[in-house]
Amino acid sequence: MDAVFLALADGTRRRLVDELLAGDATVGQLAERLGVATPSVSKHLTVLERAGLVSRQREAQWRRCRLEGAAFARLRDWVDHYESLWTGSLDRLEARLRDERP
Repeated sequence: MDAVFLALADGTRRRLVDELLAGDATVGQLAERLGVATPSVSKHLTVLERAGLVSRQREAQWRRCRLEGAAFARLRDWVDHYESLWTGSLDRLEARLRDERP
């Protein structure tokens, strides 16, 4: 999870993920859409790839990028686990505040 959070901590990488939600794209297409240099996009994609969020496949002279759903499913599971803890804490706080009202 550390690698996933590190990868998603950067705004450019989150924008790349958003772009890939619409479908697979090449590095050049992503660079053009974001207005960022191709080498920069490639470096950001490497971080996303190491975190398991993105994969790249070679097609002729292009590298097509795609989101990997399994990594996002693990992230969702992690968030869901902690969401239940927060919900329980907030419910207890609300009950206590309600009990302390005059």
